[in-house]
Amino acid sequence: MSTRIELVWPIASSAPMPDSRPLADIAPTVILKAKDFAAEITVFIARQHQMGSELAVSREHVTNNAVVRKTLLERGIRPESLPPAEDVKKVERRLL
Repeated sequence: MSTRIELVWPIASSAPMPDSRPLADIAPTVILKAKDFAAEITVFIARQHQMGSELAVSREHVTNNAVVRKTLLERGIRPESLPPAEDVKKVERRLL
């Protein structure tokens, strides 16, 4: 049985995101990089500690997301208060 754990950082309550759209299409770059950083920390630590179970890796990933989020908050970046970035689809339409 596979368990998928994902820490969701809402962009802004006033800007709902359709479930069918990838986060990368409208999330601010700082959020995308933060999530990527947390994922890379997880990969590094999972390899370093030779984590063998999905549960161990999932717990590590949740911890790393929390630590990265805490860092953002300490630096005055509140993910749920950030406005969405310009929609990639709208940019594509402008360029075509």
